[in-house]
Amino acid sequence: MILTDFKGIQLRLRGEDNGKTSVFDPIRKKWVILTPEEHVRQYLIQYLAANKLYPAGMMSVEKGIDVGGMEKRYDIVVYDRNHKPWMLGECKAPEIDITEKTLFQLLTYHNVLQCRYWLLSNGRQTFCADASNPDQVVWLNSLPTYQP
Repeated sequence: MILTDFKGIQLRLRGEDNGKTSVFDPIRKKWVILTPEEHVRQYLIQYLAANKLYPAGMMSVEKGIDVGGMEKRYDIVVYDRNHKPWMLGECKAPEIDITEKTLFQLLTYHNVLQCRYWLLSNGRQTFCADASNPDQVVWLNSLPTYQP
């Protein structure tokens, strides 16, 4: 498990008329309802950009992909400098444990996107794997450095 420190990360929040809070997503460049899963996703985006120096312009959030004829949405994809999927991230709400079910969900997206790295987080638990060798996936102790 990788320890991610979200201390010092500031999210842009605003109240809504219906009593719900929204957060500004700097990747999608729009306000979205702040659900528990969105909270984790936004902290992770900010952490990757500010602490790990992943370029925000190389991140994609909540985009639709076709998985076996069904429309699905991944949480986060980080692209390499050649605009090929490099890291696939799956976020869950803090009260949802990261389990095999979470990994299987990520793997359904990976079958389409073929990313080198897998990232799973619920804000409390964060796991990252190097999947460059499909015969021997290696779970990492820290997030990889972004490859220029």
